[in-house]
Amino acid sequence: MLTTNVCKTIALIIIDIIIIIFVYYLGMEFIVRDFKIVGWELVSLLTLIVFIKIFINFFTRLYHFLFDHVGATEFMRIVFAASLSNLIVYLVLLISQYVQIEWYVFLFSAPLEILLMTGVRFYRRIRRRLVNAAILGSPTKYINTIIIGAGSAGRIALEEIEKNNHLHNKVVLFVDDDDSKLNKQMRGVQISGPITNIPDLIDQYDVKEVIIAIASLDKTRLREIIEIVSTKQVKIKRLPLMLEDQEDDKRKIIDVRIEDLLNRGVIQLDNLGLHDLINEKTVLVTGGGGSIGAELSEQILSYNPKQLILFDIYENTTYETQISLQKRISNEKLATELIVLIGSVYNDIRLESVFEKYRPQLVFHAAAYKHVPLMEDSAVEAVRTNILGTYNVSSLANKYHVQKMILISSDKAVRPTNVMGATKAVCERIVQYFDTISETNYAAVRFGNVLGSHGSVVPLFKKQIEEGGPITITHPEITRFFMTIPEAVSLILQSAVYAKGGEIFILDMGEPVKIVDLACKMIRLCGLIPEQDIKIKYVGLRPGEKLYEELLLDVSKHLKTANDKIFIENKQDISLIEEFMTKVREHLDCTDNDKMKELVQSLIKTYKIDNNHNNHQ
Repeated sequence: MLTTNVCKTIALIIIDIIIIIFVYYLGMEFIVRDFKIVGWELVSLLTLIVFIKIFINFFTRLYHFLFDHVGATEFMRIVFAASLSNLIVYLVLLISQYVQIEWYVFLFSAPLEILLMTGVRFYRRIRRRLVNAAILGSPTKYINTIIIGAGSAGRIALEEIEKNNHLHNKVVLFVDDDDSKLNKQMRGVQISGPITNIPDLIDQYDVKEVIIAIASLDKTRLREIIEIVSTKQVKIKRLPLMLEDQEDDKRKIIDVRIEDLLNRGVIQLDNLGLHDLINEKTVLVTGGGGSIGAELSEQILSYNPKQLILFDIYENTTYETQISLQKRISNEKLATELIVLIGSVYNDIRLESVFEKYRPQLVFHAAAYKHVPLMEDSAVEAVRTNILGTYNVSSLANKYHVQKMILISSDKAVRPTNVMGATKAVCERIVQYFDTISETNYAAVRFGNVLGSHGSVVPLFKKQIEEGGPITITHPEITRFFMTIPEAVSLILQSAVYAKGGEIFILDMGEPVKIVDLACKMIRLCGLIPEQDIKIKYVGLRPGEKLYEELLLDVSKHLKTANDKIFIENKQDISLIEEFMTKVREHLDCTDNDKMKELVQSLIKTYKIDNNHNNHQ
């Protein structure tokens, strides 16, 4: 059975044959006086012309065009193919003396041949232009659009709009800061500026969508432009930035994400130190299928570990991470051996089998339960996975002489009001305890919420906006620290370089963000109006939740590192860890939520149990 592409190629060849016969018969019939070639002589002449021209068309790859992507390059190929084939036909006839045709037949027939062949191949693009010009269809469905950037990226954005039948944008203006481009046109569209005038231009042209398309834009400037545009109720899109390393076929127009507003620019990393830390090492990532674990694995892979081991209890996301890493290893021809294992960190027998077989030199411990309200109802399981799991990993890191173990902690460990945060506070003390008795260097990295992670507010708000609202927020004054996943993971790796033993590294999360402000920005990025198009509903604080998160116990006493985004907290009391762990093991399978919370509170004195919450077993 013939494939769709083969059928399209055959159809195009047949159309070209018809065009060639029509054009050159017409030329010989009406341009040459006393044209006397008839019958089989005419058939054989046209057959020769068709054969040579179709061969040249194949040679110049005129049958390999993607009709949605034709442009000036493809047009020039058609001109070249027609000119070259005419020259060859003329020379063959001249040398063979088979039939004498005057040269001006080719001169006058070639433009018609080029026009018809171009029309066939550019049909979709021509139709799209007609639609955009409102010659076809109803003009009411088109979206007045401004493209920011009148350079190569702006041209790419315009071409994407022209060739994509699913985009209904009508580009009314380019906006650029380059004074030399102002009041000129690019592909028939006026160029205005500067970018700071965008709000007025949006009103003037009744714009509903803005596309940011500047090839050399950095993330800081991107955020500034988004802030300017988002003062108006328009949908904002953009082309991927060059530094985002997108493949050519993926340089499509994409939605602006809330992460684009948060990002604080490129993080300067000690790449030499990271190379020395990871290169040719066996690295174990627990919780490797989670949001942080997956990004850790991606970034660790960049430093050529000998083996990268992912260990996680949840198979679905772990499998997705495995596929992504395998594809990258294959495409980049990396030497790293990827090993993906399923298991729980609280299963010490299963965990030890991994340490014994692979002997990891670096361990990043990201496996944990993190959902605050769920853990309030499942305190026993929070302790089992978070505390016992961390103790198991730490103990085995000591037994099998791991060089460094890094715990991924949370801002909720500071003066916790929920059992999840309290278990993380215990985990920090566990790694600090083991650092005092082991040759392994242990450290913890504490940071706040990461945008887009499983269970975070951003995916929830996005879904609520898509459903027409309302967006649900617990309290109008609630704030959180936010960081993008890549940013957080980069700083985790940098902290691992700095780790000498026993540190709790605090990541600079910037200023806390009001959740209601985050929701309003997400609504505006969709071109909607908060409280008008999408309502905001306040539902009250959830069990164990507090209005303000903290990263440091005493901000006046934290220590600086060589990276201005990483600080170190003073060490805590770790004297009762073994005694506490004995109690944990004794009570894990024979106690309820309330009793388990009280046990955790016996170690973490700052833990305030939420007594207003009705626990469920």
